Amino acid sequence: MDENTEYYSANAQRFFEATVGVDMSTLHQSFLSRLPTRARILDAGCGSGRDAKAFAALGHEVSAFDASDELARLASDYCGVAVQARSFVDVTETAAYDGIWCCASLLHVPLAEIEQVIRQLLRALRPGGCLYLSFKLGTGERVHDGRRFTDADEPGLRAWLKASGEVATIDTWVTSDRRPERSEQWINGLATRAPARSLVTGGPDPFMPHLSREMSQATELDIAVAFTKATGLRMLLPELEAALTPLEGAVAPRGRVRMLTSDYLDVTDPEALRSLLLLQQKGGEVKVFTTKGGSFHLKAYIFGRSADGELVEGAAFIGSSNISRQALWDGLEWNYRVAYPADKGFLEARQRFEELFAHPKSLPLTHAWIEDYERRRIPPPQAIAPGSQEYEPPPQPSSVQLAALAALEDTREAGYRRGLVVLATGLGKTWLAAFDAGRMDARRVLFVAHREEILSQAAETFLRIRPTSRVGYYMGHRRDVEVDVLCASVQTLGRAAHLERFAPDHFDYVVIDEFHHAAAATYRRLLGHFVPRFMLGLTATPDRTDQSDILSLCDDNLVFTTNLFDGIQAGLLAPFHYFGISDDSVDYREVPWRNGRFDPEELSNKLATLARARHALDQWRERGLKRTVAFCASVRHAEYMAAQFNKVGAVSAAVYSGSKLGRSEAIERLRSGLLSVIFSVDLFNEGVDLPSIDTVMLLRPTESKILFLQQLGRGLRRSEEKTHLVVLDFIGNHQSFLQKPQALFGVGSTYKDLAEFGRQAEQGRLELPDGCYVNYDLKIIDLLKSLDSGGAEKDYEALRASLGRRPALAEFYRAGASLQVLRRQHGSWFELVRRFDDLDEAERRVVDDIGSFLAEVETTAMTKSFKMVLLEAFLEMDGLQRPPAIDALVERSWEVLRRRKNLMGDLPDAIASLPDGRSPEWRRYWLDNPVNAWIGANRGKDAAASFLIQDDRFHFGVALQPADVVAADSLLQELVDYRLAAYEVRRQNDAAASNVIAFAPRAKSAMEIPYFPNLRIACGHFRAGRADAEEHRALPAAYGHLDATRHFIARATGNSMDGGKNPIRDGDYLLLELLASGNAGSITGTVMAIERHDDAGGDNQYLLRVVTKTKTGAYVLKANNPDYEDLPANDEMKTLARLKAVVHPLDLAVGQTFAREDIPGLFGETFNQAIWNVGHVVLGEQRVHILLVTLNKQGKSQEHRYHDHWIDEQTFHWQSQNATTPSGKRGREIVGQGALGTQIHLFIREARLVNGKGAPFVYQGRATYEAHTGSAPMSVTFSL
Repeated sequence: MDENTEYYSANAQRFFEATVGVDMSTLHQSFLSRLPTRARILDAGCGSGRDAKAFAALGHEVSAFDASDELARLASDYCGVAVQARSFVDVTETAAYDGIWCCASLLHVPLAEIEQVIRQLLRALRPGGCLYLSFKLGTGERVHDGRRFTDADEPGLRAWLKASGEVATIDTWVTSDRRPERSEQWINGLATRAPARSLVTGGPDPFMPHLSREMSQATELDIAVAFTKATGLRMLLPELEAALTPLEGAVAPRGRVRMLTSDYLDVTDPEALRSLLLLQQKGGEVKVFTTKGGSFHLKAYIFGRSADGELVEGAAFIGSSNISRQALWDGLEWNYRVAYPADKGFLEARQRFEELFAHPKSLPLTHAWIEDYERRRIPPPQAIAPGSQEYEPPPQPSSVQLAALAALEDTREAGYRRGLVVLATGLGKTWLAAFDAGRMDARRVLFVAHREEILSQAAETFLRIRPTSRVGYYMGHRRDVEVDVLCASVQTLGRAAHLERFAPDHFDYVVIDEFHHAAAATYRRLLGHFVPRFMLGLTATPDRTDQSDILSLCDDNLVFTTNLFDGIQAGLLAPFHYFGISDDSVDYREVPWRNGRFDPEELSNKLATLARARHALDQWRERGLKRTVAFCASVRHAEYMAAQFNKVGAVSAAVYSGSKLGRSEAIERLRSGLLSVIFSVDLFNEGVDLPSIDTVMLLRPTESKILFLQQLGRGLRRSEEKTHLVVLDFIGNHQSFLQKPQALFGVGSTYKDLAEFGRQAEQGRLELPDGCYVNYDLKIIDLLKSLDSGGAEKDYEALRASLGRRPALAEFYRAGASLQVLRRQHGSWFELVRRFDDLDEAERRVVDDIGSFLAEVETTAMTKSFKMVLLEAFLEMDGLQRPPAIDALVERSWEVLRRRKNLMGDLPDAIASLPDGRSPEWRRYWLDNPVNAWIGANRGKDAAASFLIQDDRFHFGVALQPADVVAADSLLQELVDYRLAAYEVRRQNDAAASNVIAFAPRAKSAMEIPYFPNLRIACGHFRAGRADAEEHRALPAAYGHLDATRHFIARATGNSMDGGKNPIRDGDYLLLELLASGNAGSITGTVMAIERHDDAGGDNQYLLRVVTKTKTGAYVLKANNPDYEDLPANDEMKTLARLKAVVHPLDLAVGQTFAREDIPGLFGETFNQAIWNVGHVVLGEQRVHILLVTLNKQGKSQEHRYHDHWIDEQTFHWQSQNATTPSGKRGREIVGQGALGTQIHLFIREARLVNGKGAPFVYQGRATYEAHTGSAPMSVTFSL
């Protein structure tokens, strides 16, 4: 019982006595004058029963109710009418009353519910009936004397009534309170329900909106038509599918759908029948009436709404419209409406449908029936009915899709069998998959996703491209196996029992659309089972961190990327004007956040408030907007917002599954101007383009970047009426909102990236497509800038906030976080994860049990990919659970290499050219390399092995608890994904470097020597180090003659040598020379790396000190930093290596490959598109010039094609930008390099793009000015 009902129950007698004698005769006359002589009247919220008694005395048939049990009893005794105790939400009658009287009773209905209650009351009226209602004059909600009130004024009352769409006339007037000693003003209203229109005539009154309105409310939908064309069926399908979908919070479908069509005259499309077959798989019932030369020419649409098993209301349309676009929307078609309960002819139509649906000639629709019909079908040569020859050819690929298709062909020709394509929302990634499968002549296609809406859209898309194919579903209880295109949920198909129903090569082409991280193991199991000719991954998110999971599944082969900005620039999507608005009216910290989601009930409570509605309304009105779709968090939120907007005359409607206004009708009303705003709950998130809308209002937080992009994408469809899309995005004080700049603008996932974005937005330096505009409220910019902090923990925290879960190591790596900092601070990845308490109980046990092995996998040396390829194959075969046979593991390893085409380059030509993974030569090679490495054959005899071979099977070397195997598998897979991803990048960079120099390969002026990133030389006290992760780096000739067998590079850690003339600081790169008998010489007075073996820990420890000698001949290890004590040498120590030099970090980068966005980090800067997307960057404070040169400038305008080329192997000719002169600041600093101390760094690439993506640059080193000619532009010669 709510507070109002409690109040009236407690004060029933007092309220009865105060109101029963009030004279209401004037108002009675206004109301009764619109009713029949003996009308049926409902006194809704009758209070004392005063008015019910007056109506009954005049001979009317009166029903009455009140929410208070006690008032209902008193009223029944007084008026002689049996007054029911019920509330407004219980009014479910349909067309039952001539008049409904709501005198001062609706004023206790909450504002968020008022529109829905008025709709229910109008539905309870007969067409032409009258509704009286009154409120205290005012606006908004308030509490007085323990009761909640909703006040109204004339605009608000009219808006509520108009929102129903069923009111013919509205009269309003103001009166004074008739009770003694009361001075309130009252707003009164009389509304007449529109009379029922029986005939729908088409033309300006198309049939489709009428169907949509009835279908959106119906629980039984029965349709029987002679012809069904695909063009018309596509218009009906959204409403039919919605009827088969559970309402919010329900489990069972909202309704039943039955379709009966025919083969009469062979007009029905086979494609339409296959779409109906998909509808049948979702729970609909579809039959075909076989005419066999006879006739079947009926067109009947019958919709009923039942409650508690009884038919409440219904509408049937009998007329001339078959299912075609012309018949439903464009043509002049007459369809007569029969309404129930007013017209009992509805029941007769329903009964005749039942008989026809059960007729022996009405056959169930099956694939076999459609294929037989297709063979014998001979369509009429001339049109025999409107729309009977309608045909809409499938769309052709767009320019972006053609480029993606070409890239896919190239990647297959190169030997890849998996690949990822990134296409922004609205650019047709599902269509791309259908086009590509067709180009491959794939006979059987598997399309996998984690949401039913995606699968439904995919099925319809593939059917459009392949109208003669069998298309089916494999999700939930729907298991259509014998089809050409199978759309399957990963949750269902990914189970082992279901996978076993299919041979590994059953499908030629597999598509993974998006990726749900929680189902990662299931995706891998699925892809480990199938061996298609090609596997395509699809995603719409441009962020490389978000792509990490699906990119790993695609063997790290990123084939093609086009983001939202590219689509706008190409003219395929509309430009946008984005307003990031501070949402101060909600404190999101008070809303529970669990598992990456807000608590729905609490969120709805916070969002459906008057303050927030007014804030949204003010922002919307300020910009003079119209044709808006607003996304809400719940039905209650949508209804509340619609009520508030309607109240001030902004005609709005809440549209959701089961709403009074159907989706199709809502879109048409918006297009025609009858509606200004649609407040939507989920219905418009995906698969629906709304070209007519010009505004998207984001009134709810989105828990994923994909959902945000989908909502934005609804309005980006181009139309002649729209120059741009306005986006009103309400941004609150919660981490989930940080995803939005990452999704829309491609901002990185670290806090530093977001802070830099905030600065760019503040200064107006965002790089946007033509016609786009962005404005953030200053509070949001200040919030973003306040995030400016770095470090492994901050990077982890930011990424976790962005993803809504703990990140995987590959995601952390792709986000650009520093793994060196991570390991320096935490030792290993999983120790950092443990620090944030992000390991579950089983994962903690695994890290405790096999942490050293996991650390080895994370950092083990990888001059080749073989160790990780073997682990990948081992995990694909579920090796921790069932150790694989050696021969099977060797063969699967070959398959992994073949899929990851880049990695085949690690093999000698003689091995790579072997026919398959079963050859003896391959077996021998693989056993000699990674297998031997993992079983310890390459280590000392006392070293522990990670794996062992028993009974010709490859076993993990630690006995795991059965309950921990799944966790161990997941953690190990996470590390393998990261190592392969990092190795692929390294290989690609090496490959790209070989293509950069067009003149000729430069003679190597640098010697490659080993670099050990895990070997830290302590500048403080002895520190354990590991030399197991060997890499190679080249150093310039200035470092002298180097020998890869004697010289190596390691990092300093600590500050004991930070002093004197040549300080060595924490993190410095050290060039060291191993001591041997031939080069030992004198060590006194030199800086040496000292090695000591720790018997207790089993590790070697290293220390950097100056070796000195006392007068007694004893050696002392001296620190350059006076804060550290000297150490006497002892017999446990030995000299390992002599310090040759401290290496400048940039010298290590010579010959290395860098993406443009990674170059700023070499100079301690953050990437900023406005600064770094040019060819000549100047860092003024450092007096550093960075030249970013593209040798082949195809695609650039003539004025930007500078003349850059190698003169010889050590000399480069560079031409400046057209504005650069020798007398200008930039020119002076180049020409006067020697005197001014200017540093000039040269980065070069061959071409702007590689496989449709920005090509990386190779760092050539420091350039020295030699000469120049000309001005604006300058031609400069540099030596290197």
